Amino acid sequence: MTLNNQAAFDAAQKLFAGGVNSPVRAFKSVGGTPPFIDRGEGGYLYDIEGKRYIDFVQSWGPLILGHANQSVIDAVVRTAKKGLSFGAPTLLESELAELILSIYDCLDKLRFVSTGTEAVMTALRLARGATGRDLIVKFRGCYHGHSDSLLVEAGSGAATFGAPSSLGVPSDFAKLTLVAEYNDLASVQKLFDERGGAIACVVIEPIAGNMGLVPADEPFLQGLRALCDRHGALLIFDEVMSGFRAALNGALGWTRVRPDIVTFGKVIGGGMSVAALGAKREIIDNLSPIGKVYQAGTLSGNPVAMAAGVATLRTLIDTPNIYDTLGARAQRLVGGFAAAAREKNIALQTAVRGSMFGFFFSGKPVRDFDGALASDAARFAAFHGAMLKRGVYLAPSQFETGFISTQTSEAMIDEAIAAARSAP
Repeated sequence: MTLNNQAAFDAAQKLFAGGVNSPVRAFKSVGGTPPFIDRGEGGYLYDIEGKRYIDFVQSWGPLILGHANQSVIDAVVRTAKKGLSFGAPTLLESELAELILSIYDCLDKLRFVSTGTEAVMTALRLARGATGRDLIVKFRGCYHGHSDSLLVEAGSGAATFGAPSSLGVPSDFAKLTLVAEYNDLASVQKLFDERGGAIACVVIEPIAGNMGLVPADEPFLQGLRALCDRHGALLIFDEVMSGFRAALNGALGWTRVRPDIVTFGKVIGGGMSVAALGAKREIIDNLSPIGKVYQAGTLSGNPVAMAAGVATLRTLIDTPNIYDTLGARAQRLVGGFAAAAREKNIALQTAVRGSMFGFFFSGKPVRDFDGALASDAARFAAFHGAMLKRGVYLAPSQFETGFISTQTSEAMIDEAIAAARSAP
């Protein structure tokens, strides 16, 4: 059995396209060899060579309680001993749904699915079914999963690899997706002026995490709400990344705007593959089996994943001031990065929303996809490699977001800042 990252990657490339099962893991945009992970403990990762890393990726967000949290592990093991999946209702589904709905009071009901892609795909179908319209509006740089209708001007891995759209997406699908500019209400107004009677919904990451961390402005979100109301369209908040991350109530902790549909993922599974969509009763009851909008999933709401989600959310709900602590540590981390950059006369822009953080090597604030694309990706790649060498694991793409967990200690923040100061 190999104990070398390079050898492991060489072997993986013979087994998988690009050697990975999700593109950004290949380190194409930052260079070098991806470490192959052996285990995670709290705020740390350990690779197969035994090297330890401070983990600011946290499995791309879901591990807000850190790796191998004991309450989550205990819940998973206890539930798995009863059976991994039944394809039938369980009480754990209702328990997790009640926790989510108790926080998101703009929603009446949920539908659990297995992935964020599936959640947003279903939300779009629901919006089209509820309105009887076909067109959707999305924003350049926002990534909503890899379903065909949404791989148009997308962020995340699609941006990382210089392909804002994907081969294999039929042109007729793309024609049903209208693209606007993030934080630019006039671009949305123009689409509604031209096609408003045919637009079913506007879907947005209210806190974009897939072009780097780029929050939406409050007046912009308010304008979207007003446009949707005026034209009879639905507003969808994609909170697959920001839900229970930016605050206990996700983006709703940062805006007064309330959407018609919300999609969830990441944190509500506590590390397991879980996602959901929620809406008011009159909208979500269009889903089968009581409505005519079909959706199904054999493993949706599987008990092991539900147990992990319940254990995670109960901890978040029951721990006083948990988001204040997470936010303060995220602010201190990026503040330290910014100070290190100033010492070297390097321009750096930073952003924090709760336990989410991001930074761009740019001379001006980043408010949209063009701003993200204009940042210095080569400098980011060099910084990423230097930090990885110093035992700090950051997302291997400029167009991703970093995360703080409850197990990210002050000492870890100090070590990461020291690494940034010593990086060339």
